[in-house]
Amino acid sequence: MDHMPNSPQKSGTTFFRTCFNGVNALSGVGILSIPYALAQGGWVSLVLLLLLAVICYYTGLLLQKCMDSNSLVKTYPDIGELAFGQKGRIIVATAMYLELYFAAINFLILEGDNMEKLFQKTEFNIAGLKIGGKQGFVLITSLIVLPTTWLRSLSMLAYMALGGVLASLILMVAVLWAAMFNGVGFHAEGIAFNWKGIPTAASLYAFCFSGHSVFPTIYNSMQNPSKFSKVLLYCFAVCTLNYAFMAIVGYLMYGQDIKSQITLNLPNGKLSTNIAIYTTLINPLMKYALIVMPISNAIEEWFQFSKFRLFSILIRTILVISTTVVALSVPFFAEVVALTGSLLSSTATMVLPCLCYLKITKTYKTLGFHLIACVVIVVIGVLIAIFGTYSSLRNIAESL
Repeated sequence: MDHMPNSPQKSGTTFFRTCFNGVNALSGVGILSIPYALAQGGWVSLVLLLLLAVICYYTGLLLQKCMDSNSLVKTYPDIGELAFGQKGRIIVATAMYLELYFAAINFLILEGDNMEKLFQKTEFNIAGLKIGGKQGFVLITSLIVLPTTWLRSLSMLAYMALGGVLASLILMVAVLWAAMFNGVGFHAEGIAFNWKGIPTAASLYAFCFSGHSVFPTIYNSMQNPSKFSKVLLYCFAVCTLNYAFMAIVGYLMYGQDIKSQITLNLPNGKLSTNIAIYTTLINPLMKYALIVMPISNAIEEWFQFSKFRLFSILIRTILVISTTVVALSVPFFAEVVALTGSLLSSTATMVLPCLCYLKITKTYKTLGFHLIACVVIVVIGVLIAIFGTYSSLRNIAESL
């Protein structure tokens, strides 16, 4: 993801294409668990979804202000370094790479869950070992994505990954189809408010709006970077409507019976269900390599291995193996997504942009709107990090 534009600024990405890239960065697997998030918090938690969208839009603008202050800043870790020196760079990079690492794990869990729904009662016999369907499918997925991580140039994959926007649309149509024509209907009433589920709901919502690690790259690729704030506004508006619509439709269909991914609730054997699941499966296969690439590049640079092709392949293979092991050990999609959202997304999308902005622009010296807004956002981010992480770790421990 961290790539510097090779060409002069004038020949950058057009406004429309930048909007498309931005929406693609924000629309990921979060859309599958958003109805579950609403079921956790109840109808009132939709207010929280909107609040977090506004906060993340605002912190995206803060990142832009940080970048405008210094033309040498190209990536999110650069912003951390500009604000707090080498320590800042390490903190931002760690949060960013961990978030990507968890996202890769989520992809594998998602593939296992959905393939198990498609091919029920499947068991694998490998060298006399009996492996359950879900675990077997996770292993198959990691074998499929492994060669894609060895590719050095991801221009081909980047085009495939643009399917994120399309996948969300197809998924939505398939879910609506199941409700209207496959006899599911919109009969569930749901609950107004569930205090205990708020930390999980907030964590899952935060996960949905975490595109901040990619924003600097998108900003740098623009023909006219001064329009970035407009791009952000459009992207957040589209994605918030998208997420809210999916949350409401899914919750009206299944109420408190909604599973961690809406695809797992859809009626078996129906064409709309199969389309929804296949669409869900294709996206992570395309995006996995893109997501682990910044991590493997950082490791290679750290050890100065980038010249050795074999080491590069070895590092990427170890990354795939380690994410597979975690996905097999903790196969709970919603809990891992909630943990990612609470521990990392809230840090990378709320806390760090505010702290970097205050430090770089020296805004902390005068009491004004930005200072108050930043303090409030940091407090909210820290609260989500603490309570969300606690509740998702507790849920994982209970499920094991």
